[in-house]
Amino acid sequence: MLRVRDLNAWYGEARVLRDVSLDVETGTIVTLVGRNGAGKTTLLRCLMGLHRQQRGDITYDDHPIHRLAPHKRPKRGIGWVPDDRGIYTSLTVEENLTLPPRSNDDAWPLGRVYETFPVLRERRRYPGTRLSGGEQQMLAIARMLRTGARLLLCDEPTEGLAPILVRQIAEILHTVREHGVTVLLIEQNLQFATTVADRHYLLAEGRIAESLDNSEVEARQHELLEYLGI
Repeated sequence: MLRVRDLNAWYGEARVLRDVSLDVETGTIVTLVGRNGAGKTTLLRCLMGLHRQQRGDITYDDHPIHRLAPHKRPKRGIGWVPDDRGIYTSLTVEENLTLPPRSNDDAWPLGRVYETFPVLRERRRYPGTRLSGGEQQMLAIARMLRTGARLLLCDEPTEGLAPILVRQIAEILHTVREHGVTVLLIEQNLQFATTVADRHYLLAEGRIAESLDNSEVEARQHELLEYLGI
């Protein structure tokens, strides 16, 4: 579904991504792990066309999109869930879900969202401020599905959440994959990553250092935790 080749990015003269190449197969969950400042969020911004100083090839569904304007990428089915979740806390759950426009024919109707995430139906009259962190993350993901996203770019969805909510996020990601949605996930929680993802890319100093499957991560978990400084 997504292919990145030789992606480079700069902030001014500082180069933050160096010849990054990766693949995300349709229907999979792939994580991007690395220390703070490794360039993970910058990579997602490049994929959404939000970072201007970049060079390289990005292909989505066999179509090059690296020159596509940022507002046209969601219409192709790419949705970004930022680390701050980006929900409107003063609006109700249902208002958050109905506000974004449908970007394409893959947009989920409201009924399907409520069927898939029953807690959002129960909380539909609640303002965003009354939701737990896990419920806010669920709402942020559901809102992207409402726009028609088939590829979700999720930035640190478990950051700051209690273990019970982390398990809830894992269930959410499994659910969206069962519905045919592909996920590229930034994550530092290796244990969580191995429970949800099929493959992991280690980003170090702006480069892809390694590509690992779950068995390789589990076998080298102590080493990787030390490397990530966790």
